[in-house]
Amino acid sequence: MALTAGPALAGEARCWFENNVIVVSAEVMGWPGDYILDTATPHTILADSQAQTAGYTETALNGEIRLAGLTIPNRPVQVLAIDLRTGALPTPISGVIGADVLKGFVLDVQFKPCRVTLSPRARKGFGPAITLPMDWLADRPVVRAAISDGPHAFSGAFTPGIGADTAIRLSDALAAAPGAPKPKELYPFGVAFPRLRALSFAGALSENLPAGLMKAEDPALAGEIGTQLLAHYRLRFDFPAGKLLLAPAP
Repeated sequence: MALTAGPALAGEARCWFENNVIVVSAEVMGWPGDYILDTATPHTILADSQAQTAGYTETALNGEIRLAGLTIPNRPVQVLAIDLRTGALPTPISGVIGADVLKGFVLDVQFKPCRVTLSPRARKGFGPAITLPMDWLADRPVVRAAISDGPHAFSGAFTPGIGADTAIRLSDALAAAPGAPKPKELYPFGVAFPRLRALSFAGALSENLPAGLMKAEDPALAGEIGTQLLAHYRLRFDFPAGKLLLAPAP
């Protein structure tokens, strides 16, 4: 009996894109539901209410994740409250699938119509694209970008996030918003979005962008770029090869 090696597994799933985040049907720790897919969230999360309903009492779990037709075993999962993150979405959200699950794959993202594909290696047919070197900081993928507030300019490492809530966030070790009446609202899932003068990313200059702050988890991590910019492209996160590809959207 002759045996031949079959093709490596790849999976594709429909998703929906609303309020600047991608949501996909998946299953985490046996709990099926709608999950935010976010390349800038370092660790996968199961919402605390879903975890309690499923009978989990610990806040650190380990188990199976099913996404885009693939089964990914033995993954760490955090149990956290995510109400602030999901309040603007029209359906209940069961958690967040983060970079720790995605980093072993090539992730293709198309926003309209919304599709995500996971495969162990890059597939043909992506087409001409801008290619950016991609590294890792603070358990997140990062690429280079440059920002300016007018008098000052800075170039550094930014994490591209397909689950971010605004166009760009800057580390609070790098930036501030003097005079903000409610400083807490400047941080993720707040309601204050001061404007950033300019961002240079992937060869394009964007101006007067809605922005915010994020906690400085690593001094080398300058900030996060969100889907208000990324949705102008089709994306390929080639994690094994260390590349982010950006092709014109349909």
